[in-house]
Amino acid sequence: MVSPGDAASAPRRGPLGGREFQLRTASAIVLATIVLTTLFLGGWAFAAIWLIAGIVFAGEWITISRIAPLRPTVAITGLGLAGLALCLRLDAAPPIWLAVTGAALVALLVTVRDSGGRGRVLIGFLSAAVLALVPPALRDDPAIGIFGPAWMFAVVWSTDIVAYITGRTFGGPKLMPSVSPKKTWSGSLGGLAAGIAAGTLLVMAARSQGWSSLANANLAVVAITSALASILSQAGDLAESGLKRHYGVKDSGRSIPGHGGVMDRLDGFFAVAVLAGLYLIAHRFGVV
Repeated sequence: MVSPGDAASAPRRGPLGGREFQLRTASAIVLATIVLTTLFLGGWAFAAIWLIAGIVFAGEWITISRIAPLRPTVAITGLGLAGLALCLRLDAAPPIWLAVTGAALVALLVTVRDSGGRGRVLIGFLSAAVLALVPPALRDDPAIGIFGPAWMFAVVWSTDIVAYITGRTFGGPKLMPSVSPKKTWSGSLGGLAAGIAAGTLLVMAARSQGWSSLANANLAVVAITSALASILSQAGDLAESGLKRHYGVKDSGRSIPGHGGVMDRLDGFFAVAVLAGLYLIAHRFGVV
């Protein structure tokens, strides 16, 4: 769920042993341990972790985008996400999914009176739903299982970590200084190479262990898909940086020591979750 680096890293600033880096690393290790443990457990434990992440993600978005009234909107969003997570766990019929989603959206539209705020709250709810539902949906699918979320973690985390290290080590031209002045091309390219390698190596390992039929995919396709996911991860990071600049905030929150908020750490993962969600829908309808 989280890693020590940003998706396209900072400029060269000497060794990586500073206090900030140590705090970020310690937080990342703790959270990664929790996420990986629940990944192996699956079921309710894994679903609960992503439900919490989705609710906090939505709460941070509602806060920084100044949607009012704050507390009732966060509460309704949390209840709606919990209802959808319960639908997933209980394998609810489509009409129940539609009823829960519709009730949540109507309640949000009634609660938020400002027309601009209504648009923002719908975006926040749907984005949080992607985070809350896609990883456990992949984990619960018998044809995908543990392999799906594990591949997402491998690509996003390796992209994030190696981008941070290579960017700080080599520095160089800025990637998009008007949006995120610390990110560099060296970090971005280093993260891309790491994402491709991690995604491909995990598929090779999964193939040897028989984790999933997906592991039998052509390695060239795997490499291309991993590259796309790595690029999306970095794009998600940049998009969130742009949003923070627009709303005049440094961090989305303070829930993760050394990392800011959940939005700060799941921006890249969210973008990859959208890709995985589209695959899951196509897979469920027999397209792929």
